[in-house]
Amino acid sequence: MTTPAPLPYGTPDTPRVSVRGEARLEADPEIARLGITVTARGTDRTTTLHDLTQRNSQALDLVKSYGDAVEKIETGYISITPQLTEKGRGERISTYNGSIHLTATVNDFTLLGELTARLSDLPLTRISGPRWALRPDSPAHTEVRRKAVHEALQRARAYADALGTELGALLELADDGAEHATRPSPPGAMRRGRPGGGGLAGTPAPTPELDLEPQRQTLRAQVSARFTMAPPRL
Repeated sequence: MTTPAPLPYGTPDTPRVSVRGEARLEADPEIARLGITVTARGTDRTTTLHDLTQRNSQALDLVKSYGDAVEKIETGYISITPQLTEKGRGERISTYNGSIHLTATVNDFTLLGELTARLSDLPLTRISGPRWALRPDSPAHTEVRRKAVHEALQRARAYADALGTELGALLELADDGAEHATRPSPPGAMRRGRPGGGGLAGTPAPTPELDLEPQRQTLRAQVSARFTMAPPRL
């Protein structure tokens, strides 16, 4: 004998209630990612590649000198692009443009401003970020999901209470997707700290530190839940 499939809706003897639970939580970031792009340009391919390699090594050595404050350093892409002359007959290469993109993941925000300033002081080096974030296994993710489930349960109980009855059993709980929304960094998010004292003529001025304020992260979670209820007296 085949067991009938459960109905997708309630019955007078077993009414159902479907609700959605949503939650929002703000948390301090745990890591910051810096984008580092070193570039080189020259009329000779080999020379351009040599300069690019040196600048890449210089940036890597600087980042690695911060030890455990930098969790991870990754190379994203490398490009050597010939640029053709705009005029004249035939295709002639005028210059070669080279670039290497790195990503540094920093967990010590007290050193982040200093590292950012020192990287930006390197020749032909572009810095982007920081991009503040939480780790994938952060307890904040669990907490916001728990709050969403609690919200769904409270909402279902409120509906049952309005009918003068109570919930029976949980039929389904679906994760509608958790969104980790970071607010975009406003213009001028990297603020310079107090400049150091001026150096003597002919000597480079000390690199000023950047005063960086960690940007709080906004977490959102949403769940759908279905419950049975005891038959209400209407």
